[in-house]
Amino acid sequence: MMLSPPAFWSQDGASPLARLLSPAGRIYGAIVARRIEAARPARAAVPVVCIGNVTLGGVGKTPFAALLANLLTRHGVLAHILTRGYGGTEKGPVFVSPEATFRQVGDEALLLARHAPVWVASDRPAGAAEAARNGADAILMDDGHQNPSLHKDFSFALIDAETGFGNGRIFPAGPLRESPEASLARADAAVFVTRGSGEAAPADLRRRVPAALPKFTAWLEPDSSALDRDKAVFAFAGIARPERFFDMLRRQGFALEGTRAFPDHHPFAESDMQDLLKRAAEHGAQLVTTEKDAVRLPAEMRAQIRTLPVTMRVSDEAQLLSLLAPALGRPL
Repeated sequence: MMLSPPAFWSQDGASPLARLLSPAGRIYGAIVARRIEAARPARAAVPVVCIGNVTLGGVGKTPFAALLANLLTRHGVLAHILTRGYGGTEKGPVFVSPEATFRQVGDEALLLARHAPVWVASDRPAGAAEAARNGADAILMDDGHQNPSLHKDFSFALIDAETGFGNGRIFPAGPLRESPEASLARADAAVFVTRGSGEAAPADLRRRVPAALPKFTAWLEPDSSALDRDKAVFAFAGIARPERFFDMLRRQGFALEGTRAFPDHHPFAESDMQDLLKRAAEHGAQLVTTEKDAVRLPAEMRAQIRTLPVTMRVSDEAQLLSLLAPALGRPL
């Protein structure tokens, strides 16, 4: 279970805590760089497309992987998704079946399985081999930009347009997994994830991305028709940045009577839900959460909670497909 990112990660890099932790960050960055440099990546039997990012925490990798899976399916490419199943007990390789639970394979794997066949594997080459043996035309590697064990034929680096690279320091002094320069040098395209359609990444953030690197904008598009427009909302979420979900509801025009944030990947207990249902009832509000949180709710209580479905969109699907086609070895 991951706690919310500390506030100083998004503040000026001169924060006392950031300065104190900087030596540890330099060590962490050196370990990542050395591991990548020394690796001899295995090649899968089919093309591998990686969806990763430069920072820790939620940027939108899971919905972007779902977007790619759906897009490729429409163009005749059966993509299997490869994930490590964060939060689950399974090490794999294991296929995510309809009977799987979030405690076994993690919440993200369950969401992705709605869009494509999914394999959970801590050993990425072994998982890729199983996907290829079971009919995959291509593999979408969810969150593997810093994992050098498997050769990537194409890599997307997702960047949060709102928080960018945080305080510019490497974990634990900041949110970076490695230096942005090193990370983007291995990417084939950058994707700025914004709050909504029509928004753009700040100019100073765009300038930090190599000019020659293809750039896209992506955003989450909510389906507010799933909620009751005539009722107020009490919202809760256990994701990397719960406030982003609460803000999305506000921007959709819902009146929030209350909110509650939980740690990322929080396994909801019956006591949590009883408390939340009570709070919502006190305000005469509908209790609303994310699709990712919904798979971690007690099964017998899911019918009492509403979810806000979201779909990721990308600025230029045609350009994205034209970039992917050579890596996949086929026209799209």
